[in-house]
Amino acid sequence: MRKQKQKPTEKFTAKTPGVLKVNEKDARLVMAHMYVAFLALFLGGAAGLLQVLVRSGLFELPAPFGYYQILTIHGVLLALIFTTFFIMGFQAASVSRTSGALSTKQRIIGWIGFWMMTIGTIMASIMILTNQASVLYTFYAPLQAHWIFYLGLALVVVGSWIDSLGHCLRWEQWRKEHPHQTSPLMSYMAVCNSLLWFVATLGVAIEVVFFLLPWSLGFIERVNVLLTRTLFWYFGHALVYFWLLPAYMIWYCVIPKIIGGKIFSDGLARLSFIMFVLFSIPVGLHHQLTEPGIDSFSKYIQVVLTMMVVIPSLITAFSMLATFEMRGRELGAKGLFGWLRKLPWKDARFFAPFVGMLAFVPGGAGGIINASFQMNQVVHNTIWVTGHFHLTLATTVILTLFGASYWLIPHLTGRTFTSSLNVLGIIQTVCWAIGMAIMSFGMHFEGLTGAPRRSTFSDYGGAEIAKTWASYQLAEAVGGTLLFIGIVLFLYISVKLIWFAPKGEQDFPIAEVAPQAERTPPILENFKVWIVVLTALILIAYTFPIYSIIENSPLGSKGFKLW
Repeated sequence: MRKQKQKPTEKFTAKTPGVLKVNEKDARLVMAHMYVAFLALFLGGAAGLLQVLVRSGLFELPAPFGYYQILTIHGVLLALIFTTFFIMGFQAASVSRTSGALSTKQRIIGWIGFWMMTIGTIMASIMILTNQASVLYTFYAPLQAHWIFYLGLALVVVGSWIDSLGHCLRWEQWRKEHPHQTSPLMSYMAVCNSLLWFVATLGVAIEVVFFLLPWSLGFIERVNVLLTRTLFWYFGHALVYFWLLPAYMIWYCVIPKIIGGKIFSDGLARLSFIMFVLFSIPVGLHHQLTEPGIDSFSKYIQVVLTMMVVIPSLITAFSMLATFEMRGRELGAKGLFGWLRKLPWKDARFFAPFVGMLAFVPGGAGGIINASFQMNQVVHNTIWVTGHFHLTLATTVILTLFGASYWLIPHLTGRTFTSSLNVLGIIQTVCWAIGMAIMSFGMHFEGLTGAPRRSTFSDYGGAEIAKTWASYQLAEAVGGTLLFIGIVLFLYISVKLIWFAPKGEQDFPIAEVAPQAERTPPILENFKVWIVVLTALILIAYTFPIYSIIENSPLGSKGFKLW
């Protein structure tokens, strides 16, 4: 006998009957994630500001802080901690909103994951702040951090697994309660991202737990540098799509509702997410194209697989442009691009993600260059890569998450996004976009002249080429300053939305699928099939190179602390 469906009171608020909301208990879990994420954003952003000021040559860090310590804080807190906490909270809210409130058990699982991640974050942060883990966010061996740093990162990863398990269980519960029905699109997308995250983080978990942690504790004397780096990049490139897919969730499901339109195609959206899951993991070797210990054929396979990731990105671009044009035509737009004038440019909830979409055009083009055999030789390990990274994560993803916060936070806290806060949101977006354009393009052009990444200011012994970098580095400092102002503006808006904005009901906007859209093929929800395909692709991409690394590597390296 099938279980009774969830009571409507679990989904709806008493205040506004018929308005679908995130359950209040789930909202507290989500907001806990947001508090940690916003704190990491502020501290990581401040470290980033110091970093670009130092690189300009016009500022020196006060003792006892060092450049690489600040660089590690910036990378770990923004690239790993802010994103993971925000995404886990956002996915919990999305599942609760579209599949119904989490059960008590699922909510407890979420809290366990949250506290494990928080404890791990505190442990790793203390080690960085005490200058015992200045190994950057990639934490490459043979640089050796304190064992508490590695243990903290392990807790963050395992905690995130537990956290996302609750989301997947709620989706599975919905499927059992609604047999032979297509599951809610936003919940499905959250499950896809959780699957991607779990499979990808297996690599970094193995690296940390079985190699770096015993090595830092002294249980083993030496570590295989190439093997640990390969395990990191098995995780490291998929991490980009773990950041990107929540932005796509917002683009596909939320933005159409904000503009008053419909989702162009449910099936096309699900197909793009499945393709990201399949092709974003077995591509990490394109970060190692200059590594001498990996054979060229293995690199070639992964370059080909990397280019496959372009396809779901183009599907997404097509779907979003079709959505915008459909809505524009409904509002009476004429001509080839007349629909552009019909978009709600004065709504920060739309404007911020749209600017993020625009940034993904040059960001994606730069990614193709990075993953190409020949062109990679020009830009590899230069600050070009840093500029690309800031276009994709720090512009496309972060601006989309900022825009989402303008409706998500008041929805969870029972506040309203007022017109004055909306104006501030527009200003914040413009400030961020200008700052990032100045800083990121400065990094791109400086990188084309050979300027290295991960390095503090230096005149390189009076070398002529270093003199040409001065103007670019000054531009990066100006851009970084604008970005920090953008962070302060965003946090001010968030504080208002959490505690001080007028009380009221803010919608969690979820669009409906366009009535003319094709029926979604059931196979897209059959994860058993896709997990088998994903496993096969990973084995094809990684079995031989990892076997070759283990078979042919030298003895290994002892740990070094060079700071």
